Amino acid sequence: MSIVLTPYWSPDEGIQKLKMEARAKAPAVPGLAPPVFSMRAQIDRTLLQLRSRTSPIEKYTFLAQVKQADVETFYKLCLAYMPEITPIIYTPTVGDACLQYSKNYRHSEGLFISLKDKGRIGNILRNWPLANEARISVVTDGSRILGLGDLGVNGMPIAVGKLSLYVAGAGIRPSSTLPITLDLGTNNSSNLSDPLYLGLRQRRPPDAEYNAFMDEFITEMKRAYPKVLVQFEDFSTDHAFSYLERFRNSLPLFNDDIQGTGAVVLAGLLSAARLVPVPRNEHRILLFGAGSASVGVAKQLMSFFTITGMSEEAARSQIWLVDSKGLVYVGREEVADYKMYFARRHYTGLPMKDLTEIVKYVKPTVLLGLSTIAGAFTSEVIHEMSQNTPRPIIFPLSNPVHLSECTFTEALTYSNGTAIFASGSPFGSEIIGGVRREPGQGNNMYIFPGLGLGAILCRAKSVTDSMVQASALGLAGSLSWDERALELVYPRIGRIREISAHIAVKVIRAAQKAGVDNSTDLKRMSDTLLLEFVKGKMWNP
Repeated sequence: MSIVLTPYWSPDEGIQKLKMEARAKAPAVPGLAPPVFSMRAQIDRTLLQLRSRTSPIEKYTFLAQVKQADVETFYKLCLAYMPEITPIIYTPTVGDACLQYSKNYRHSEGLFISLKDKGRIGNILRNWPLANEARISVVTDGSRILGLGDLGVNGMPIAVGKLSLYVAGAGIRPSSTLPITLDLGTNNSSNLSDPLYLGLRQRRPPDAEYNAFMDEFITEMKRAYPKVLVQFEDFSTDHAFSYLERFRNSLPLFNDDIQGTGAVVLAGLLSAARLVPVPRNEHRILLFGAGSASVGVAKQLMSFFTITGMSEEAARSQIWLVDSKGLVYVGREEVADYKMYFARRHYTGLPMKDLTEIVKYVKPTVLLGLSTIAGAFTSEVIHEMSQNTPRPIIFPLSNPVHLSECTFTEALTYSNGTAIFASGSPFGSEIIGGVRREPGQGNNMYIFPGLGLGAILCRAKSVTDSMVQASALGLAGSLSWDERALELVYPRIGRIREISAHIAVKVIRAAQKAGVDNSTDLKRMSDTLLLEFVKGKMWNP
């Protein structure tokens, strides 16, 4: 793909301007390419070079160089070797890329808007070279990157990586993606003292100033990019919830940490529950960790019960939260407002902090980890889980891999091979009793590409809760027969485009039912025709 300058008339400014457009790469003229050159051999050559790198961060850097030099080769490689490439361009390696961003920085891949730009944010937004083509933007303020904390502008690789997955996983055109990092300072003292740090050297402002900046950003984003879907990513817990509610009806917007994580966990739980001889209304879910992702998951998991007819109040009673202070209940000190919905109302005992004791008390059938506390699911905890159900469902979802609450090996060993497992980061397969067991990975990549594609194609005015739920149900329904036979919780990632197309159809139908779609022609299509339409809109390198 090449970038060309095309003149156009700007009626607002009354002048002729130039815009940058992506064009398919033309074949090299004779003499400017080797005599025997083929794209297939080039993919093999690039893969060989990639595998010669020894560390994950070296592989990440190499792929970034490939992407800059030849975007089509980069995405051909992604599509051909998705299981191998995904952990390099996103979790877990993207965490290291963020930590080393200021040290390794070579060129900008996205748009930076800082607190100093307040009052002219619209002008900054319009400086993006491919503004007219933008359809999807991942926006982060870098305040809570994975489990690594406040990284400030070093969070840019998160936005870049997520958008690479939109392209690889759902066929969004590369030229339609817009990574944005909002620099509102950082409370990370290491960043502030780092002479190479690329962001503002100041602490984050009070909420009033923060909110005023975000109000201007969203207002100008809507003006500059009326066709763009916005995904919020890795905002701090308090801002993640407040900004989702504040802006979700201003433009099509969702928060992947809250809604995407919740949807992928709901899909995994629906798949796992089919393997457990426990009626759905008797499942008890314990979430260890109560940040924005965890509470978002808890809210999404209400659907696990309500879609079978259970009341909302009854569904809520089946879900328990544990935060850094222990079991969350009404009357306990230091319970944040956003956790109160799931605080236990009838617990009258002493504060309970030990996870093993909490598992004994709650008797959960499902244990989810979103704490970023490595090793929190000890042998005692997993053994206790095994007393509650013949097939304990154990999902240590924290990222990166070194912060996972337990490993696949530990979950199987401590449960005598009975655990149904999915994690946030990838683990290798294990052989138990002569049978190879494959771990599930609750990667948001299963959800957000299809959710975003569906919202874009139907030109949704907003992203409703029903659309997010539809993405979860679409993922749960996408397991093939052989994947079900192997007791997989999630489909194989190599099928991601097929999965994303299936999810996009479900999302479009949900948008139509909610009355937030603007592409009315899609309503007249059957599901079969709509699926073909979605696939036909996917970009292929």
